[in-house]
Amino acid sequence: MTAPEPLLAAVDLRKSYGPVTALGGASFSVAPGEIVAVMGPSGSGKSSLLHCLAGIVVPDSGSLTYRGEELTGLSDARRRALRRTDFGFVFQFGQLVPELTCLENVALPLRLDGTRRKDAEAAAREWLERLEVTDVSRKRPGEISGGQGQRVAVARALVTSPRVVFADEPTGALDSLNGERVMQLLTDAARFTDAAVVLVTHETRVAAYSDREVVVRDGVVRDMAAAR
Repeated sequence: MTAPEPLLAAVDLRKSYGPVTALGGASFSVAPGEIVAVMGPSGSGKSSLLHCLAGIVVPDSGSLTYRGEELTGLSDARRRALRRTDFGFVFQFGQLVPELTCLENVALPLRLDGTRRKDAEAAAREWLERLEVTDVSRKRPGEISGGQGQRVAVARALVTSPRVVFADEPTGALDSLNGERVMQLLTDAARFTDAAVVLVTHETRVAAYSDREVVVRDGVVRDMAAAR
C-alpha cells in the first residue's frame, strides 16, 4: 500500500537564536488526517519545530512545504492568512480572550476572516455542542473551569475546518481526568473533519492518542516507527 503524500513536510530545518541552536537539521512530515505526537525533553526543540511548521517562526534554512507550496519564502501576510484559514491552534493555557464570551471566542477566527456574526456564531454553537460545553457559551473564560476552557479552545481551533491543528501541550494545565477527556474530544473531532494534528507533549498517556510518535532531541527529529 502506497503511503499518502505528506500534507505538511519539513526537510533539514535549522533555527538558531544567537549562539543557541534550537533546530539542527530537523525533518518531519504529517499526512492528511494523521495525528503525530512530537515528544522530547524540555529544551529539545519541540516548540521551535512546531512554531516553524506553523509559519510563526521562519527557519534559518531548510525546506517547508504545505500542500506542495514552499512556505519559507512566503510574506508575513500570507503566513498569517494560512494561520487564519488552514491552521488551528490549541495552547497549554487555552489563551482565550478574557473580555469575550466563550461563544464569541470560538466565533472569533471566523469573524477575523470576514464571516458574518450570525453565521460565525452558528458555527461556534455547533462546535461547542460537539465539545460538550454548550452550557458555558455565554460565560467568560474567567467564569469556567480549566477543562471547560480547554474544550472551548479546541472548538475555536476547529471552527474554521483547518487542515492542520497544532496542539502545544494541550493537557499540561489539566488534571488527568480532564486531560483524558480533552484528548478524546480533540482526536475524535479531528478525525471527524479529517484534520491532521501535530501534538507536542512530554506525556506518554497523551502521545498514546496519536497514530505515530516522533522524538526531538538536540534539535533533530527521530521517527519512533522507523526506529522499531
